[in-house]
Amino acid sequence: VQLQASGGGLVQPGGSLRLSCAASGSRFSFRHMGWYRQAPGKQRDLVARIFGSGTTSYADSVKGRFTISGDNAKNTVSLQMDSLKPEDTAVYYCHALSRNGFDDYWGQGTLVTVSS
Repeated sequence: VQLQASGGGLVQPGGSLRLSCAASGSRFSFRHMGWYRQAPGKQRDLVARIFGSGTTSYADSVKGRFTISGDNAKNTVSLQMDSLKPEDTAVYYCHALSRNGFDDYWGQGTLVTVSS
């Protein structure tokens, strides 16, 4: 299974970016898909997650600014990031958990830089 992420880049504070991730090589949909991020010198943290049922969850720091969406049948997930702040600067990783909960899959990471 491979996760291919895209959409990172440089944006000014207050701007928007959209990240996308597509999974290939899996015959089955995932238990959930989502996005993590890791800033320099910090641990990797969960940003947002969407379950196959459509249920979503967000880190407190991004609630009201980020929106996660996904297509369970196509194994894709997107993250719309609005009102971006400098503290959102990080490498963003797409993540998926297998339906049986035993296997984690990670994308290659895409850099988001929020700076004027």
